[in-house]
Amino acid sequence: MSNQIQTQEAGKPLTVNTLLKQDGYKKRFNELMGKKAPAFISSIVNVSNLPSLKDADPNTIISSAVVAATLDLPIDQNLGFAYIVPYNTKVGNSFVKKAQFQMGYKGYIQLAMRTGQYKTINAIEIYEGEIKRVNRLTGEIEFNEDEALINRDVVVGYIAYFKLLNGFEKTIYMSREEMKKHAKKYSQSYSSAKKWVADSSLWATDFDGMAIKTVMKRLLSKYGILSIEMQSAITNDQAVMNDSNPEYVDNQVREEINQNANKKTIEIPQEEIVNADFKEVEQETFEGPGF
Repeated sequence: MSNQIQTQEAGKPLTVNTLLKQDGYKKRFNELMGKKAPAFISSIVNVSNLPSLKDADPNTIISSAVVAATLDLPIDQNLGFAYIVPYNTKVGNSFVKKAQFQMGYKGYIQLAMRTGQYKTINAIEIYEGEIKRVNRLTGEIEFNEDEALINRDVVVGYIAYFKLLNGFEKTIYMSREEMKKHAKKYSQSYSSAKKWVADSSLWATDFDGMAIKTVMKRLLSKYGILSIEMQSAITNDQAVMNDSNPEYVDNQVREEINQNANKKTIEIPQEEIVNADFKEVEQETFEGPGF
């Protein structure tokens, strides 16, 4: 929405409410959501009133909401499809709180199912003793059916799986240790030397939720059928939208798109992932709801 320059009336703070009353935003959400626009706009206001987002840049809140609306995903935190979360970024010698769009793993499942090509798709935690062996080449996993040998108090890994209507199926498994290494490598907040920064990371507050999302995103970006919606979700996930351009907070996004996603597959046809320009953002804290 770069052609819509938002201005602030003298003496009045610029808020999400004032922005949503502007004709440009009203028209945009009506175009995207149709009859669902009024309810979706109400949900934007509710999210903006969360204590963690009250002092965030209102333009970034609405820009994140536009991404969710484009994907036709609700932003209600309790539903787990998509989120608008705050983070503090350093600008000069001070910190500015902005809003960031984030996909939930349920959102990825929803977009996959919309293609009409998936028979089954899921991602879960794996408990101690639950897996007998993993074939690293095929990804096939043999489960232990003896419940007495499974300790459901200890999570040892995470698995994502799908099966297409044409019979093609694929699984990705990551151990908890592999996931910790992944988080440390690609999350600036989780790997921060500042304890208060690391403790505010979603990897610290909801490790299992972030891990499940990670294996699901990896599976779909590498082996799934990438619809236009799915491409948009992958490229805009964990980004602040500045004039419709994604500005990435964590290195994880770069890794998921550039390193992990295949542009060509042997097993099934797949559309190429849209290339994105990545910008560095100095992040100090990363907070928000879990997945």
